[in-house]
Amino acid sequence: MTIRLYDTSARQIRDFNPLTPGCVSIYLCGATVQAAPHIGHIRSGLNFDIMRRWFAYRGYDVTFVRNVTDIDDKIIAKSAEQNRPWWAIGYENERAFNSAYDVLGCLPPSYEPRATGHVPEMIEMMRGLIERGHAYAAEGNVYFDVRSYPGYLQLSNQDLDGLRQPSGEGEGGKRDPRDFAMWKAAKPGEPSWETPWGRGRPGWHLECSAMAHKYLGSAFDIHGGGVDLIFPHHENEIAQAKAFGDDFATYWTHNAWVTMSGEKMSKSLGNSVLVSEMVKHWRPIVLRYYLGTPHYRSMIEYSEESLREAESAFARIEGFVQRVTEKAGKVVPPAPEVPPAFAEAMDDDFGVPQALAVVHTTVRQGNSALTADDKESAVARLAEVRAMLGVLGLDPLDEHWAGGPDRGEDLHGVVDSLVRLVLEQRQAARARKDYATADAIRDQLQQSGLVIEDTPSGPRWELGSR
Repeated sequence: MTIRLYDTSARQIRDFNPLTPGCVSIYLCGATVQAAPHIGHIRSGLNFDIMRRWFAYRGYDVTFVRNVTDIDDKIIAKSAEQNRPWWAIGYENERAFNSAYDVLGCLPPSYEPRATGHVPEMIEMMRGLIERGHAYAAEGNVYFDVRSYPGYLQLSNQDLDGLRQPSGEGEGGKRDPRDFAMWKAAKPGEPSWETPWGRGRPGWHLECSAMAHKYLGSAFDIHGGGVDLIFPHHENEIAQAKAFGDDFATYWTHNAWVTMSGEKMSKSLGNSVLVSEMVKHWRPIVLRYYLGTPHYRSMIEYSEESLREAESAFARIEGFVQRVTEKAGKVVPPAPEVPPAFAEAMDDDFGVPQALAVVHTTVRQGNSALTADDKESAVARLAEVRAMLGVLGLDPLDEHWAGGPDRGEDLHGVVDSLVRLVLEQRQAARARKDYATADAIRDQLQQSGLVIEDTPSGPRWELGSR
């Protein structure tokens, strides 16, 4: 079946037809590194990680570019506020973003360019746009003339006559207030680079047009980002790139927000939840399940209750994986193919909720096989479950979540031995009807982050959240 995806520019779901057969090129607007990431920031990376994994599963050779905006108004403002170099703030938070992507199981991008490393490419693009009559220099700034490009605002479906550029675009020398800055003249104390039009620094929109051109060429398949980037960022990217002569992106894909009390999660609202803090209280694989399993175009309303529901749902999957692994006496490898219903859901605009329903159905079938002592069927269902979880980046037996091919197994074995020793003491207490001691042992294990389940074959344990 052909993969189909919702194209924001067409406002409908379209069949995916790559520019190069067997290959897919993706550019994702990544982090602006003025602060550490909250879960709203990281949702985009998770959604596109799942998309990328599905394309790879379907046999595509994926080139995935995710940029870093390491210079902009917000970073400069933070620099002045904290009395620290702008580059120190950017680098510190870039590392925080990469740590968040990694802890939540996102594959590293093919390329991760920084804006400040591509000023020559930006100068080349501005020169070309000025020569073609689409841009002009004024008072050290370089602006894009929006009236020179007839297709402007088609992505966001706005009317040019009623348009007002967001704050931060009101630099001196504009011919029209709707024109946007590609290059901003140097100001005292701000970082700057030399150009034919004087020293200055990049405008936000120019960075991505130039980097997409460098790493993916004049045409590529998919451009992604959050819905809040449609205007002005993506609209202005299109204008620059196409006026320069690029075909640019064939498909535009946007993920929805994580909200709190109905508002977009953001630093300015003071309602953000940092990834670094969240993973102290919730297992990273549970947080990935929570953020990655709703449809990428659906809003997520954050609450601890919904996180607990996600934890319980994932525990049912993980518990099945562990029980069958124990029953089989070995690690069951993933099946070579996912079930057809799962594939159909993923092919239809990356329908993760529908695909996840197939996972849970398969888990229930596997649990029924366990109850009937049908080991062969249980193992077959586990193989299917692992194949599906692998696509979603949620396989608890994957090296990433186990801690590596050797270290994870070693640590699990050590912990298992210690826990079983304590559980034997609990069983002995129960045998002598010392239920107070048995309950105290169980409670202490649970306070340590372990979940104890009494089964007909004896107690078993698994990791929970703390």
